Amino acid sequence: METQYLKTLHTVVKTGSFSLAASDLCITQSAVSQRIKFLEERYGLPLVDRSGPIITPTEAGQIVLQKTEQILLLEKELEAELNSLGRKSRLAFCCTPTFGIVYLPKVLNKFFLSNSDDLDFKFVLNPPEQSLKGLVANDFHVAVIEHCNTLEVPDIITHPLPPDELVFISSPTLKLPAKEVTLEELLQQRLIARREGCSSRLLLQKNMVQAGRSIDDFKGIIMHDDLHLTIQTVLSGRGVAFVSKSLVNDYIHDGTLKEHVVKDFCCTRFRTIVYKRKQSENPILIDFMNYIYLAFGLQPPASFS
Repeated sequence: METQYLKTLHTVVKTGSFSLAASDLCITQSAVSQRIKFLEERYGLPLVDRSGPIITPTEAGQIVLQKTEQILLLEKELEAELNSLGRKSRLAFCCTPTFGIVYLPKVLNKFFLSNSDDLDFKFVLNPPEQSLKGLVANDFHVAVIEHCNTLEVPDIITHPLPPDELVFISSPTLKLPAKEVTLEELLQQRLIARREGCSSRLLLQKNMVQAGRSIDDFKGIIMHDDLHLTIQTVLSGRGVAFVSKSLVNDYIHDGTLKEHVVKDFCCTRFRTIVYKRKQSENPILIDFMNYIYLAFGLQPPASFS
């Protein structure tokens, strides 16, 4: 049996919809239905519950899905190993947006100077949870993420980088007090916020809870995922944002943005290199990680393991 049938089941359950699964897989909804029907006839049991607004797996479907994830992971590993035979060296990298904007250009400039042209490189910007899932699924060789919680992922090696400092930022036109402000002063402004899944939003939510408040207590909320747009929106005087200071240092220094801190707020998050244990002897990956350390002005470890 071809794994496309199992992939289809996995996508149907992930999206909760035959039509969304068809869109994700670039096939017709009829083809999705036929593949699920084929699996159900093959195993002699219904695998999905079609009675509700969202497609959910049956008990038998859960069993098949557990094995499906293992099969699809093995298939990826097989493809990766076969592709490495007589092919170009490959490096797939994932990082959270802040690292990608501030540090990745410095890393790539030096990395490509020391590596030949026969290297295929790809990178993706993802929130922390998606980055880790992609790493586990062998979509990436290595990732750098900013995060709030301790990382506990089986078979993953971590190396800490300097932590990331976050600040509130505003346009001088809002006339907020310099540097230290009260939470009540900030709540009179609109919040330009990232969507769920971003560690800066998670850190802000934790701080608000500890202060007995919620992000819904701001005058209003504008949500989007583009950090450049966040900064431009704040520059225009349409609200405040809680972002990595590394993103806005130049604006703060030239006075076009003001930075603010709130007493007793936690304003730092972890930043970590993560990769799977089986990649620990990959020379291209080790070289790339060395340049990550150099981008922070640090000497790389004597060895990665």
